Amino acid sequence: MKILMLTWEYPPRVVGGISRVVYDISRTLLKDGHDVTVVTYREGNAPYFEIDKGVKVYRVDTYMINPNNFIDWVMQLNFNMIAKVNEIISEQGYFDVIHAHDWLVAYTAKTLKNSYNIPIVATIHATEAGRNSGIHDEQQRYINDTEWMLTYESAEVIVNSNYMKNELQRLFGLPYEKINVIPNGVNLSLFNGVERDYNFRRKYAMDNEKIILFMGRLVYEKGVQHLISAMPKILEGYRDSKLIICGKGEMQEELQRQAEAMGIGNKVYFAGYMNGKDVQKMYKAADIAVFPSTYEPFGIVALEAMLSENPVVVSDIGGLDEIVEHRVNGMKAYCGNPNSIADSILELLYDYKLCADITKKAKNKVRNEYNWSKIAQDTHFTYQKAICQSVAEKQKRELEQERAKKTRKVKNTENEITNLLSFKKRQAYA
Repeated sequence: MKILMLTWEYPPRVVGGISRVVYDISRTLLKDGHDVTVVTYREGNAPYFEIDKGVKVYRVDTYMINPNNFIDWVMQLNFNMIAKVNEIISEQGYFDVIHAHDWLVAYTAKTLKNSYNIPIVATIHATEAGRNSGIHDEQQRYINDTEWMLTYESAEVIVNSNYMKNELQRLFGLPYEKINVIPNGVNLSLFNGVERDYNFRRKYAMDNEKIILFMGRLVYEKGVQHLISAMPKILEGYRDSKLIICGKGEMQEELQRQAEAMGIGNKVYFAGYMNGKDVQKMYKAADIAVFPSTYEPFGIVALEAMLSENPVVVSDIGGLDEIVEHRVNGMKAYCGNPNSIADSILELLYDYKLCADITKKAKNKVRNEYNWSKIAQDTHFTYQKAICQSVAEKQKRELEQERAKKTRKVKNTENEITNLLSFKKRQAYA
């Protein structure tokens, strides 16, 4: 197949989890023999075009004029994406399917679908209503409506958990059979050859301290505030522990003030944004990884931690709740409950055997259920369903047009006969 991926982030641009997902699924589909083209936003000095391990990547700018707001910026991006894809199609021919990732590329996908009759498969990675616990202002309503439009225009929709499937049905009233649950995956070779680097670890904690790691964006729905609130109870039960927070986001200063106000500033370290090898080293340096989200459609960071042989503690919410089985391949805590988070962490700190059992089963689960080869096959099957629907709809339209043509022909004949009879009657009367 010739596959067009539309996404607002692709390496080296990383905003959230979409970047890694598109990168990994594109490479795996390419290995399966498909032709994959990615059109995305250009950030910094990234090249306008490159062949990234076989994947053709085109990047576009937004306009040189400053937009009034984020919505206008997204529209500028979509206009330039449409122009770029038109250029690609004129040079290289049509695509078989458009894979649109989230609402940010909805207008590009819809325009191309209507222009070239190419079916859309949309992956909804998260919803605006879910991120904000509802719709509270006009911008959120606009984004929510755009998400609905994208799912409506798509032949098939992909989500990464049953939790998200239920959410889309509730929010947008989508038919049950239109939503395909295909989990995200993780690169199984991510930690091959990576061992604990003690010199790297000593930058963040002493040798006797147990590192409790959070990796992710510092925004409300990731629940870091509840993890910081759990630290006094953790420190009371296990003094030699330290929380390392890796990531950046709008809540960073607020979280730093929270730690200082609680008197645990020396036990909470903000390491900032990490990428590449530092992420791998950090996972290997940690003793426990915690993801206390209040909203999490999937939770790819949990898979990374499990693959790195870190015991994980997660909220019993969303995709995390489906990945982790309590005390089998990880620990769960009640969503938004610092006491529950502390209890699960302390149980792991006290029980070495439990940690060993959990990490072994967790790693096996990731290898068996979240590998990109299986995910790419399921995605390809969804593409096939979308294309078959598109062909069937085209044939239906053609049949309806043919019927309408025949109906018009019959009516025209009837009118001609009626007019002729009327003329003959008038002649006879005269």
